[in-house]
Amino acid sequence: MSANENRYETAVARYFEAWNADGAEALAKAVAAAWSTVGGYTDPLADVRGHDAVAAVIAAAHEQFPGFVFRPAGAVDGHHDIARFGWELVNTADGSAPVAGSDVISLAEDGRIRSVSGFLDRVPAAG
Repeated sequence: MSANENRYETAVARYFEAWNADGAEALAKAVAAAWSTVGGYTDPLADVRGHDAVAAVIAAAHEQFPGFVFRPAGAVDGHHDIARFGWELVNTADGSAPVAGSDVISLAEDGRIRSVSGFLDRVPAAG
């Protein structure tokens, strides 16, 4: 694995640590480790900038899906300062994954995330 590939893997690992952080303090610390100060997150449901706003989006997902964890789906693919990867939101009780998507991230010079462009590939039917 080249240094660049390792850079993408590290950034994505930090990303999942943030999404799976438990508690406000751990979440704040994980977001600061993963995102640059002015880093952002955009998906069909959110468009935010800054650590507090990114942490709020993650906290809201935890409230909506208690007992779920985010896990990578497939390999990380990257070039230049951009990487893409798939993910699933998995129910820890039964292993089902009702939500899945793919994200494209751009990295800042320090290896933290400058931006996330998220796409939802599978969502539960509205009930």
